[in-house]
Amino acid sequence: MAKLLNDRDLEFQLYEVLDTESLLQRPRYAEHDRAIFDATLNTARDIAAEYFAPHNQKGDANEPTFDGKKVTLIPETQPAWNAFAEAGFLASHHDFDDGGSQLPEVVLRASMAYFNAANVSSTAYSFLTIGAANLLKSFGSDELKDKYLPAMLDGRYSGTMALTEPGQGSALGDLRTMAKPADDGSYRLFGNKMYISGGDHELTDNIVHMVLARIEGAPAGVRGISLFLVPKFHVNNDGTRGDRNDVALAGLLHKMGYRNTTSTVLNFGEKDGAVGYLVGEPNKGLGYMFQMMNEARIGVGLGAAAMGYQSYLEALDYARDRPQGRLPGNKNPDAPQVKIVEHADVRRMLLMQKAYAEGSLALCLYASTLVEDASTAADDSERKAAAELLDLITPMVKTWPSKYGVIASDLGIQVLGGAGYTREYPLEQLYRDNRLNPIHEGTEGIQGIDLLGRKLGPKGGDGYAEFQHRIQATLDEAANLDTCGPLASQLTQALNTLKSVTSELQKQLAADPDHGLSNATMYLDMFGKVLVGWIWLKQAMAAEKALTAGASGSEEQFYQGKVHAARYFMNWELAPLEGYARLLANGNRDNLDMENDWF
Repeated sequence: MAKLLNDRDLEFQLYEVLDTESLLQRPRYAEHDRAIFDATLNTARDIAAEYFAPHNQKGDANEPTFDGKKVTLIPETQPAWNAFAEAGFLASHHDFDDGGSQLPEVVLRASMAYFNAANVSSTAYSFLTIGAANLLKSFGSDELKDKYLPAMLDGRYSGTMALTEPGQGSALGDLRTMAKPADDGSYRLFGNKMYISGGDHELTDNIVHMVLARIEGAPAGVRGISLFLVPKFHVNNDGTRGDRNDVALAGLLHKMGYRNTTSTVLNFGEKDGAVGYLVGEPNKGLGYMFQMMNEARIGVGLGAAAMGYQSYLEALDYARDRPQGRLPGNKNPDAPQVKIVEHADVRRMLLMQKAYAEGSLALCLYASTLVEDASTAADDSERKAAAELLDLITPMVKTWPSKYGVIASDLGIQVLGGAGYTREYPLEQLYRDNRLNPIHEGTEGIQGIDLLGRKLGPKGGDGYAEFQHRIQATLDEAANLDTCGPLASQLTQALNTLKSVTSELQKQLAADPDHGLSNATMYLDMFGKVLVGWIWLKQAMAAEKALTAGASGSEEQFYQGKVHAARYFMNWELAPLEGYARLLANGNRDNLDMENDWF
C-alpha cells in the first residue's frame, strides 16, 4: 500500500500556505505550540496505518451482517474505533474543561484526512459521532449535554444524523416522521428513516440518533421541522444504560462502496413510540441540522480528496516501478523498456491526478481555516467575513473534491491498465468508495441550486463580495512575481468570466427561477474551478517564495512540482470555461426544454 498521504504536502499546506502556526497567537491556543500540532498529526497517521488501513479491503469484502437481533462487523473495526477514541480525536477540538485537547479545526481535519485515506468506511463512525456531538453541544439543553455529551466525546456512545425517509430523499420539507408530545416533556416518534450510516452496530454502548421530525400539528414544509435526540438505549439518571428504546433496525442496505459502514433502515415507534428529546426550539430543527450537514459536506469533500490522493499515490508508485514499451522516438527493439511514468500520456494522467488530489485537499483545509476563523478570529468583523465566505464556498468544497476525486480514482485505474480493475490492487475499491461521495450530503444538482439560488440569488451576497475581495488580494500580490504573475493573469481572466456569468445568471434567476436555475450545476462546476484555481495560485506563490529563497535537492523538486501543477491547472482546467460561460450567459435552454416524452 502506498503511503496514506504525502506528509511533506500536508506540512506545506498547513505551515507555508495556511500559516497554521499563527493560530498560536489566539488566546484559545496559547498553551499549544507547533510540536503539539505535529504530534497530533503523527499520532493520526500512525493509528490510521496500524488500525485502519490493514482491514480496509477486508471490510470491503466482508460487509456487516444482521441476524435479526444484532449487527456484526469484521472484528478489526472495534480496535480501530477504540484507538481513535482513546487517542482523544472524538473530543480533540473541544475545550479542556469538556475533556478535549482544544485543538484548531484545521489540525483536526488534517488528522481526519489520514483516517479517510486509510479506511473511509471505518472512519465514518467517528466522523458522524464528531458531527452529532458538535450539534448537541451547540443546541442541546444543559440536561441533554450533561447526559450524553461526555459519553460521545470519550467513545462510549456514537452518533448519527437521521434525515432521509423512504418516501423522500433530499426534499426534507416532505418528511413524515411524526413526534407526539408526552406528559414528561419528552416526545414519542413514529416513522421510518433510511440510508442512515452507522445506524446500528455493536461498537459502542449506545447510539445517539439526531432525528428530524415534525411535531404533531406543526406547519407543513421546512418551517415545521424539529430536531430530536433519540437514543438507541434509554439512559438512566445515574448514567447507566437502560432498556432498548423503540428504535428498530429494519435491515441493512448494500452499497457499492463504504461497505464496512452500516447503511441502515430504521423504524421509529413500532410499539409505543421512540422516546425522543427536543433539541432547541420547536420548528427550528432544519436550521440546527444544517450545522451538521454543512460540517458533513466539508467532511465528505475531505474524504473524497483523501481517496483521490490515495489513488494518485498508488498510481504514481506503480508508474515509477512498471516497465513497459519504449518512447516513440526510440525505434530500437533491443533497447530496454522504460518505466511507464516516462510515457507522455501516463504523465498527463498523473498530472491530472496531482492537480485534482492536491487541489482538493488544499481546498478542504482552507475551508477548515474558515470554520476556525468564524469562531476564534480576533474580532467580530473577521469572524463574520469568514462565516459568510464559508457559507458561499461550502457547495464547492463538497462537490469539487467529490467529482474530481472520483476522476482521480478513475485515472488511477487507467494508469495501472489491466491491473487497475483487479482486486489485487486497491484502485478499484478506491473508485467504488469514492463514487458515493458525489451523492453523500447532497448531490451536485442540490449544491448548484443552493449556491446560485440561495447563496447568490438575484443580487448576490456578502460571501460573494468577500470571495472577490480575497481572491483579488491574491491576484494583486502575485501580479509582480516572475513565475506566478502569468498564472495570476490567467486566473484573472477566469475570474472576470465568472463575474460576468454570475451577473447574467442573477438576471435570469430574477426573471424566471426555473430557467435561471436550470444550468446551476454547470455554474457550480465553473465556480469550483475558479475557486480551486485560486487555491492553486496560493500554493504556487508559496512554492515560488521557497524557490527564490534557494530551496535545493528534493525540496526544490517538491516546489517545482507545485508550480508546474498550478501551471497545468491554469492551462487545461480554466481555459475551457470560456465555452461554458457563453452557454450560461446566453441562457441556454437545452436542459429545461427537453421534454419527458422525448427521452
